[in-house]
Amino acid sequence: MKRLLGLALGVLTAIGGFVDIGDLVTGSVVGSRFGTSLVWVVVVGVVGICVFAQMSGRVTAVSGRATFEIIRERLGPRAALANLSASFLINLLTLTAEIGGIALALQLASGIAPMLWIPVAAVAVWIVIWRVKFSILENVTGLLGLALVGFAVAVFLLAPNWDQLVQQAVSPFLHGPPTSESAATYWYYAIALFGAAMTPYEVFFFSSGAVEEHWGPGDVSQSRLNVMVGFPLGGLLSIAIAVSATLVLLPRGIEVSHLSQVVLPVAEAGGPVLLIIVILGVFAATFGAALETTLSSGYTIAQFSGWSWGKFRAPAKAARFHVLMIVCLLVGVGVLMTGVDPVEVTEFSVVFSAVALPLTYLPILIVANDPQYMGDQVNGRLTNALGVVFLGIILVAAVAAIPLMFITKAGA
Repeated sequence: MKRLLGLALGVLTAIGGFVDIGDLVTGSVVGSRFGTSLVWVVVVGVVGICVFAQMSGRVTAVSGRATFEIIRERLGPRAALANLSASFLINLLTLTAEIGGIALALQLASGIAPMLWIPVAAVAVWIVIWRVKFSILENVTGLLGLALVGFAVAVFLLAPNWDQLVQQAVSPFLHGPPTSESAATYWYYAIALFGAAMTPYEVFFFSSGAVEEHWGPGDVSQSRLNVMVGFPLGGLLSIAIAVSATLVLLPRGIEVSHLSQVVLPVAEAGGPVLLIIVILGVFAATFGAALETTLSSGYTIAQFSGWSWGKFRAPAKAARFHVLMIVCLLVGVGVLMTGVDPVEVTEFSVVFSAVALPLTYLPILIVANDPQYMGDQVNGRLTNALGVVFLGIILVAAVAAIPLMFITKAGA
């Protein structure tokens, strides 16, 4: 029973990390424009995040310390500062997108303009972080986020031609990218989808969450179980979102520019009941991601600076940690109140996430191979081989992201 309950951290990280506003929007955009021809990117992203998340979780379980603390100690303050700068700025951009995502979800449920919901969303996130225990936070948000399974239900209710979907998914390997879009646009969205899958805050939240849960060396297997269940679950939900858009939006030439278009396939397939369930899932996923990104902002700065941190400590005993999170929420609200489109913020956040990936994941690979911290739990040959392969993919994505953004005018 303890092991089953412990899966909540993996489920929360998957629902609030893999299937956040970034994946909801990017998955639907990709499905509406490219069909299932980019599903392979989700599979690659799932494997990649599993490889590095299990490293990060194992480092924490064995050492009893969050990954970022060890990165600063192992690599020195300069290298850790580069890691911190890239990760924190992307995290702040993602937090802004998630607050906007909560407001858009509440707009779907109420019809009230999202601008009025933005401060409400930020206050609600802060109250939960301030008053709710970590275990309750992860259990409730993660389980409610499972309502996104409604996208998978919608796919089956739409009764697709499965052979056609599979052929479309494998066609890039046989015939190259679809001719309906330019190759540059195809690869731009491939990088965006990859960035949405491997957002940097996921591993820092997972590692810090393990400290919050007081994991020890005996919890290494629990860490692996969380990773191997949580992230593949998020990947399947992401694929369901893209496939539902393929079935309903692509044939009609509808390009996604609003969250209401993301849930349109659900409304068509299952009617009001399924739509209500999925809107609940969208709210839970974006709210969970806002909690994760807010906490990750505090975790990274506090761990780098040597501050007292964690929800297991009273706010008065980790004052700077909590004040920093308030500041980050206020920055996110301030950006959104300028009238910027949350969907556009989301699209930029997932692309810039890809740019920051090398600075996030290389230090994790180094620490996971250091016997001073890991003892006999250092990476094995297979894990290192996969880590090196994915670092190569990450580096290519990081180098190509910005040029492709300019060439394609952000996928326009």
